[in-house]
Amino acid sequence: MKITLKDGSVKEYAESKSVIDIAFDISEGLARAACAGEIDGKVVDLRTVIDQDCALNILTAKDPEGLRVVRHTCSHVLAEAVKRLYPNAKLAIGPAIDNGYYYDFEAEPFSREDLDAIEKEMKKIIKKGAKLERFTLPREEAIRMMEENGEPYKVELIRDLPEDAEISFYDQGDFVDLCAGPHLMNTKGIKAFKLTSSSGAYWRGDSNKAMLQRIYGSAFATKEELNEYLVYLEDIKKRDHNKLGREMELFTTVDVIGQGLPLLMPKGAKIIQTLQRWIEDEEDNNWGYIRTKTPLMAKSDLYKISGHWDHYKDGMFVLGDEETSKEVFALRPMTCPFQYYVYKAKQRSYRDLPLRYSETSTLFRNEDSGEMHGLTRVRQFTISEGHLIVRPDQMVEEFKGCLALAKQCLTTLGLQDDVTYHLSKWDPENREKYIGDAEVWNQTEEHIRSILTELEVPFVEDIGEAAFYGPKVDINARNVYGKEDTMITIQWDALLAEQFDMYYIDPNGEKVRPYIIHRTSIGCYERTLAWLIEKYAGMFPTWLCPEQVRILPISDKYLDYAKSVEKELKKNGVLCAVDEKSEKIGYKIREARLAKIPYMLVVGEKEEAEGKVAVRSRYLGDEGQKDLSEFIDAICKEIRTKEIRKIEVQEEK
Repeated sequence: MKITLKDGSVKEYAESKSVIDIAFDISEGLARAACAGEIDGKVVDLRTVIDQDCALNILTAKDPEGLRVVRHTCSHVLAEAVKRLYPNAKLAIGPAIDNGYYYDFEAEPFSREDLDAIEKEMKKIIKKGAKLERFTLPREEAIRMMEENGEPYKVELIRDLPEDAEISFYDQGDFVDLCAGPHLMNTKGIKAFKLTSSSGAYWRGDSNKAMLQRIYGSAFATKEELNEYLVYLEDIKKRDHNKLGREMELFTTVDVIGQGLPLLMPKGAKIIQTLQRWIEDEEDNNWGYIRTKTPLMAKSDLYKISGHWDHYKDGMFVLGDEETSKEVFALRPMTCPFQYYVYKAKQRSYRDLPLRYSETSTLFRNEDSGEMHGLTRVRQFTISEGHLIVRPDQMVEEFKGCLALAKQCLTTLGLQDDVTYHLSKWDPENREKYIGDAEVWNQTEEHIRSILTELEVPFVEDIGEAAFYGPKVDINARNVYGKEDTMITIQWDALLAEQFDMYYIDPNGEKVRPYIIHRTSIGCYERTLAWLIEKYAGMFPTWLCPEQVRILPISDKYLDYAKSVEKELKKNGVLCAVDEKSEKIGYKIREARLAKIPYMLVVGEKEEAEGKVAVRSRYLGDEGQKDLSEFIDAICKEIRTKEIRKIEVQEEK
């Protein structure tokens, strides 16, 4: 047989060979570093026997797929260590993931001290160097073995496998686990690992099922790479909006109010207010939108017309019981049907279109408790919502305009390079989820595909992510932990006008159905705030800061001058405050820096006498003395233009 290697060279063998045997034939060093093989593009165990011509790549921990095998094996070592220390723990699943691995257990919550003890036990297992041996069992024998081991989650997994599935296990001496593999040859192949955190996780991601305990970890080829990753983890923890936003007093949550219902504190509310005023002015003054204000709830009749009652009822907060209540209401999860009735309030001509309705909408969605996190996924949120009622011949240009507005908003916030574009399509195999004919779906998806291609916007296509009434462009971003969320959505709707009997009168006096674009310009304000906290580590561009300047009198003698500076700044619209504490100036500077204030104005005898301020900024550090009028002109321009200044000099600690 002929084995074609990665470099194009060919090895010929007269008899079958395992991947590891071929690796040794190539190089002993390669064999010692090998983690797995890749046969014709499929990752396999080193133990896999090859008996026919193929392309073979020997994978090491330097290869992404090789590193996944290391991490997968590490998850098995983790499971063995937990079973040693907590014999009553039940095993669920333990896959490799992008940044490491995890394992889910039915157990009591794990503390950091518990993780340290488990790590210590893992090191003993790795040092022992047990071989990992793969074996298979018939279905009933596999079930019986897992039942005898007291592993109900493994039994459930086996029962759910197809009847013809090969049921494989890996034995590493004192521990056996259900697994398809591949794995390392022995545990000594794990060179550098760390358990990073633990959290709760529902079995199979279903909130109606058992809450398990998930332990996260990572593993790398070398200790140096692991240490770099741990430094990176520390950095993202500092950026985590859920932690930093609370430390900065931007928002908080309270158990008696409820999960997914954050309280925006004064500083956070100020940022949201700044964003909202900017978006409303931008839409109304520069993009031709007209504003509406509609109710926060409606009768179920409205949602039955739109289709939300059939397709989205479980995600809504319903007020009343359909069997016993005279009228059933629901808090709105979207604004579109409300704005349709604004359109329908009078007869429309083709000359009236396009009509671009916008609204700062507070919406409500009944998210699962396990899905909610900080400000990114909540039960009540506010969104820059809009609906464009257009003639079919206007649809493409108006859709492009919505993309242009979204891009402008992202660019202004400095977020344009942090997003990915997705064409979210319907799934014809899941017909019950969608309304409308296949022909309409295929046409509208092709229109969006052509628009993105023409505008040279890189995008991926996601099947099954469309709204029930139309395909859309989702503009997504990842949080510091790598989870992707949709930030901005633009939807093409050729169907709901029919549901609501919407029409306009064309030049021939005929009634014609309009098309609708559902869109956001900045998306959800709460989620955007979370994104900005993590992007800038709390050091927002000056125009967004809830406190843009802090005035620091050297002593109480200069408090009156400090207050006069404050008055002048506020007269020019600058958000500022005076630090009136009787503390040394060094303490005040440190306090302002910790509060992430962009500018500090130190004032004393000389500044008062000359009408100046001593400027310290997060951008350049000590900028020296300036006339107050000069400083005001500069900061007002920075705020007006929404400039994003680079931090060029790090302040001393």
